Parts: sequence; structure tokens; C-alpha cells
Amino acid sequence: MIKSGIQHFFSCSGVVKPNEQDGTIPPARELYQDAFHIAWPSVLESVLVTMISFVDTMMVGVLGPEAISAVGITAQPRLIMLAVILSFNVGVTAVVSRRKGAEDYEGANHCLKQCVLLSTIMSLVLSVLGIVFARPLLLFAGAGNDIIADSVDYFRIIMIGLFFNGIGLTINGAQRGVGNTKISMQTNLSANVVNVIFNYFLINGAWIFPRLEVRGAAIATTLGNLVALLLAAVSITHRDGILNILHSSASWLPDKRTMKSVWNVGLSALVEQVCMRVGFFLYAKIVSSLGTTAFATHQICLNVLNISFGFGDGLQIASTSLVGQRLGAKRKDLAKLAVAVNQRIGLVISTILVIIFVLGRHVILRLFTTDPQIIEQGGVLMIIMAFTIHAQICQVITSGSLRGAGDTKYTALVSLISIGVLRPLIAYLLCYPLGLGLDGAWYALVIDQFTRLILVMIRFRRGKWTALVL
Repeated sequence: MIKSGIQHFFSCSGVVKPNEQDGTIPPARELYQDAFHIAWPSVLESVLVTMISFVDTMMVGVLGPEAISAVGITAQPRLIMLAVILSFNVGVTAVVSRRKGAEDYEGANHCLKQCVLLSTIMSLVLSVLGIVFARPLLLFAGAGNDIIADSVDYFRIIMIGLFFNGIGLTINGAQRGVGNTKISMQTNLSANVVNVIFNYFLINGAWIFPRLEVRGAAIATTLGNLVALLLAAVSITHRDGILNILHSSASWLPDKRTMKSVWNVGLSALVEQVCMRVGFFLYAKIVSSLGTTAFATHQICLNVLNISFGFGDGLQIASTSLVGQRLGAKRKDLAKLAVAVNQRIGLVISTILVIIFVLGRHVILRLFTTDPQIIEQGGVLMIIMAFTIHAQICQVITSGSLRGAGDTKYTALVSLISIGVLRPLIAYLLCYPLGLGLDGAWYALVIDQFTRLILVMIRFRRGKWTALVL
């Protein structure tokens, strides 16, 4: 009985009704193979991206809670600066995947060339703004006098890296659109290796290198971003690749139709990114006011939770690409099945992560610090974390699928309600009037994740996203 129930669940039967079929439905095994083919590189890539912050926090952890907080306080300001590029890339992936699904390869290359050019300009402007306004931005984020100097140094250096990172992300976004997720994986793997190597040399000073502490971690991250950009740029010069800027006759000149398609998706995604980042910013500001030790504990646990997000984000990338390609090929039924398959893969992964995080929580925390207060409080937070992992991964996959179809206005609304308003409001109420402190902030995180999951699942089941035109 149990075995047959599990088989029925993973077969995805019932996801598409007979009257909704647009053609022959492949066997479940083939659907999972297609998903794995795109998903495993993107999952590995996303986990590697989260590991950059994870490794930075872990390696500066030897310097004490102040260093952890100095690095951690820069996370949301950096992501606010990067929000324009990230939202723009949602449009890039969605449009390129549609062109690929329709076998319009020149259209895909035309989109790539225009978007790389625009991304270069935006990345340069954002990098300069971040360097100039680093101190006031971090003071507003809640950096105290004990960490402001280190946090400003760290932030200004990684803002140089943002220039390289922004362009590389756009190229990788286009590659994901054509299903070439291995390129993104390779670039981020290389960036991680460079980051770890130079962290070792520069944080504490090794061999001929000086001891630069927090600044060393920032330099290592920036060098990793540069290497990732160079590898991404090489990936779009191969003669046999779908995306090829050297051998394609597509113009670099702006095209109204292409840019309109990208920004129709991207502007809604920008609203979503702004809502998310402002919400996360306010949330971090509330937590930072609890003190340096509490914020260091919070930052360590967020880095652990981000591993879970990395898996969900990787499956989201695969789902976004498959949904765009299937809708481009006029196969709404296969688009729905692609999402269902990725959700089921996500369920298995999230179950494994819950077990690891709960049973190994103290071992994981000791990778970052030996402070007994942080380890004790962090252990409680990781129990709370376990209740949100399933919801987090499922909602990330479903939200990404809606974005891949171009339904970014709805996901922006969800982010505004849940992250922009609900999470910081509940966190404040639980932390202060109700006196729950750091635990209260994490209860707010759980409520936010379940709220988003419910809202995006309602939208997904109604199916209107399958009728959008890009």
C-alpha cells in the first residue's frame, strides 16, 4: 500500500488531465531524466553560490563574532545593489528560453548581445554607487561602532567584484535559458575554488601574503567573481554553441521588441526584488539591534539555511528553463509536468536536509565558531529552521516556474505582502513587544515561508500562467 502510494506520487499522474494534453506525454522516467539533466548542474551551481558566503563566514569566524557580523551586515545592502541585475536576468532567461523553444537561435543571440551590453553599463554604475555610499548604507543597515570600519572595507572591495559578477550573471542567465546549466556550474565552481584559496592566504596571512583579515575575504571573493566572468565570456564564443557572440550575425544594436519582452518580465521581477531586499534589509536591521553576538548567531544560521535555498534555487533554475522551453514549443502540459517533477525532487532533498541539520546542528555550528553562547542559541534556531525547509524549497521552485512563464507581477505581489510587510512586522512584534528575541525573528521567517508557499501554489494550480505571451 505504502509502496504503491509512493510510486503514484512520483509518477505525477493526475497533474495533467486528459483534456489538457497537447500531445503525447513521455513516461515518468523520461520526465525525470530531462529534469535531472538540467537540474543537477544548476543545483550544484546554486549550492556553490551560497557556499561562497558560507565559506567567507566560516573562515572569518576565527577572528571572532565581530568579524562574522561585519561580513554578515553587508549581505542585504549588496543584494539590494544587485537587485536590478538579478531582475533583469529573470527577463533574459525567460526570453532566451522562449526563443530556444521556438528554435529562433538568431533571436536568442540578439537578446544575449543587447543584454550583455546593458548589463555592463548597469553593473558599472551600481559598483560606483556602492563604493561611494558604503558607509551611510551600512550605518543604516544597523552596523555598530564595533564593526563599521571592517564592514565598510569589506563592502567597498566586494562592490568592485559586483561589476564582474553582474555581467557574468547575465551571461549565465542566457545560458540557462537554452538549457546549458553546466556553464553556470563550472564558472561558480571555479569562483569558489579561487575564493577558498585566497581566503586561506589573505585572511590570516600565509606564505608571502599579508594578514588582511576581513579585507582579505573581500579580495578573495572579488577575484573569484573575476574568474567566473572570464569563463562565462569564453562560453559564448564557441562556434558550435547555441549562444555565440562571435559567429552570430545578430546585431548588437538595441531592438525594441526584444528589450520590451525582457523588461516586461524584468520590471515586474525588479519590483519583486526590491520588495524582497527591502524586507530582508528591515529584517536584518531588527535582528542586528539585538546585539553583535545575536546577529553573529543569526548570520551563521542563515548561511546554513542558504544551503537549503541553494538546492531550491537550482531546481527553480531548471524549472524556469524547462517551463520557458515547453511554453515556447506550445506544450503547456509538459510545462506543468516539469514543475511537478522538480517539486518532487525538491521534497526528497528537503527531507534529507532536515535530518542532517537537526541531527548534526552542533557539529555544523562548530565549523563557524567555538563560542558556547552562539552554539547553544544556534542549536535552537536550527530546530526552528527544520520546520521551514520543505516549504522553502517548494515555494522557491513554484515561484521560479511562474517567473519562467513571465508571471512576474504576481510573484512581485507575493514578495511585497510576505517579505516586504509580513516578515519584518511579525519579527518586530515577536522580538520586542512579546520579548522572544532572536527566536521570534526566526518564527517570523517560518510564517513568511509558509505564506509565500500558499500564495504561489494557489496561482500555479489556477493555470493562468500557461497562457502568457512573451
